[in-house]
Amino acid sequence: MRGPVAVLQEVRRQFSRDELPLGLTLLCGVIAASMVFPVSWLVIKALQVEPDRAIGLIFQQDTLDILANSLLLMGGVTGFSVLLGVPLAYLTTRTNLPFRRFWTVVVALPLVIPSYIGAFTFVSAFGPRGEFQNMLAPLGIEEIPEIYGLGGATLVITLYTYPYVYLTARASLLTLDTSLLEAARTLNHSRWEAFRRVTLPHIRSATAAGGLLAALYAVSDFGTPAIMRLPVFTREIYREFRLAGTEYAAMLSLHLLGIVLVVLALEQHIRSDDRLDGDTSNPAKPVDLGRWRWPAVVLPLAVTALALLVPLWILLLWVTRAEDVTGRSNLAFELGHIVNSLEVAGAAAILSAMAAIPIAYYAARRRSWLSTVFERMTYIGFAVPGIVLAFSLVFFGTDYVPSFYQTIPLLVFAYVVRFMSQAVGIIRSGTQQVDPTLVEAARTLGESSLGAFRRVTLPLIGSSVVAGMALVFLTTMKELPVTLVLRPTGFETIVTQIWRAQSNLVYQYAAVPALLLLVISGLSMVILLSQGGQEGL
Repeated sequence: MRGPVAVLQEVRRQFSRDELPLGLTLLCGVIAASMVFPVSWLVIKALQVEPDRAIGLIFQQDTLDILANSLLLMGGVTGFSVLLGVPLAYLTTRTNLPFRRFWTVVVALPLVIPSYIGAFTFVSAFGPRGEFQNMLAPLGIEEIPEIYGLGGATLVITLYTYPYVYLTARASLLTLDTSLLEAARTLNHSRWEAFRRVTLPHIRSATAAGGLLAALYAVSDFGTPAIMRLPVFTREIYREFRLAGTEYAAMLSLHLLGIVLVVLALEQHIRSDDRLDGDTSNPAKPVDLGRWRWPAVVLPLAVTALALLVPLWILLLWVTRAEDVTGRSNLAFELGHIVNSLEVAGAAAILSAMAAIPIAYYAARRRSWLSTVFERMTYIGFAVPGIVLAFSLVFFGTDYVPSFYQTIPLLVFAYVVRFMSQAVGIIRSGTQQVDPTLVEAARTLGESSLGAFRRVTLPLIGSSVVAGMALVFLTTMKELPVTLVLRPTGFETIVTQIWRAQSNLVYQYAAVPALLLLVISGLSMVILLSQGGQEGL
């Protein structure tokens, strides 16, 4: 077994051979480690709990109930996302669905709406004494099914996560070798048999990958279960944090982190087996739906009406009624909330890009286990639920650096840890498109490695850097749990204003900030589409 000195010498030789300075390796290592260390404080805090006490907290009935609710929510969202995403992907890629291009875009739009906005608009629409019940009251209907609980949370999260399955399944369908379908039909297979024997196996891996992304979102979501009053890990962690129950919150956080790690392992395994290659040079004619052509429109119409029109309807109602709200001036939306959001999101975007450039350049220019480790370490913050990351930094701030706790620098650092991986993915893709011979030419003209990067590579990846910054900025603007837990006292942003309004059941005060957030989320989708991929999902 080689010692640390031998390993360091090997790394030095490799980088000398590849003309990548050792200093870049050390810089990337420091950045990657800083993205991981916040979660370590959670483990340290959990290990401080006495073993008997820890076992009691883990296996008490409340914890088992929370575990069951979280797993049921994750399973339900995953299953229903597949049931919606796959048929919608098939209809918009393989059939003669009316207005197919229109539906191709529209059914992906629910991804731009934060699920917590969908949740409290659904409560306002379908909850007790909600708008829908008021519409039915003249007909003698005084009660409608309960929106709260597991069913309501599953419905809402599904409506805003099925696009993960839709997008991955659609990408797989677009790479399907249609000659295989034609061969199946020549063997006298019906359309259903051809779909089952050819299409379904081809999209199985992509569908599973999209379903696992939906599962990861469901188990990590904080706002929707809290609004729907469903006891799950994220909601109870925040509740214990507010009640100063740090021991129990730490145990719940480790539970949730364990579930997330299992989901990530499954997703990575499926992604490694996923193959989206095929002969796309032989496009097949769209499947004729016949008499079902127009009835098939009901599915995308119903889904998008629930996911898009209900929130817009409620938000516009709140805007028209906002003038009637009096007596709660402390909840009024102010220009300062926008300024605060812009300042912290802008700082997070700049710092994320600065930290992402070395990692992305390293990963693009050198394919090795070390570059893979560094890049993967930056994704940990994005994979860990926001409430867990925030809670870990609470431990770090209160126990070790009290003066750093509830400050803007700590909040911005949490945003960087949470979203820097989005910038890494985009900048790495841009760096891979730079012709290495241009860098080599600069080096032959006497430029150092840093000089060649500054004068050749950086200008060529400038658009990718800007896109990465924009994506981090936009996702930071709508981040809820990290902002709620780590913001300084009295520091209000767009998302905290929305949360305060819904917590006080004065939804009219959330109308304007929610609409602003939808516009911001829409810009996020534009950036994702402009990159031609799904790096930011």
